[in-house]
Amino acid sequence: MGRSIGPMRTRLMFVRHGESVHSVERFVGGSAGCRGLTPRGREQAVSVAGRLVGEVSGPVAVYSSVLRRAVETAAPIAAALGVPADTDCGLCTWHYPAYADGQPLSVLKGAELPGGGVFRPFQRENESWAELVVRTGRAIIDIAYRHAGETVVLVGHSETVNSAFHVLGMQPLLRAFDTVVAPGSVTEWSTDGDPATSPPTRWTLHRFSA
Repeated sequence: MGRSIGPMRTRLMFVRHGESVHSVERFVGGSAGCRGLTPRGREQAVSVAGRLVGEVSGPVAVYSSVLRRAVETAAPIAAALGVPADTDCGLCTWHYPAYADGQPLSVLKGAELPGGGVFRPFQRENESWAELVVRTGRAIIDIAYRHAGETVVLVGHSETVNSAFHVLGMQPLLRAFDTVVAPGSVTEWSTDGDPATSPPTRWTLHRFSA
């Protein structure tokens, strides 16, 4: 059951981290292997912080995944908005297996499983797509519930942004389209209803990878 609440608007502004070392050097950037942002990525983080200052008013919160590239992107955003940046592991990209973390992408490719995809992992010991969506989805809805009627900036990964299509847009786990999420971009969703009501409230997608 939903809560008894008055009129409100909850805004979720998803920011993909800036250009990262792991994406440029083509290795697996998990919790141990992530080496943060490139100089260009740091510039992108500062740029998106400046954009958000002009777009956000009223109560605001900033969250990021625990990975270094997301934390480094969230830092100038939180500073510009005058709030602390909290971390939530639920917003992370794939929870990569330890044997591949920090290794060349070829290590993951060499561990591919037949039939991997929505419900079966693509690689040995990795998450399936369904497991990632459930994990990120729970984090997204929990955060929206805590900050109902406010604006929340969620700094994560392309997978975090894509997960929102399933969690907020109610898209099937196997979508009929793919997306490209640019580093340092903003994707915005909002609802005027209770973010955690059942059945789910309707969300509006205002912009994607802008």
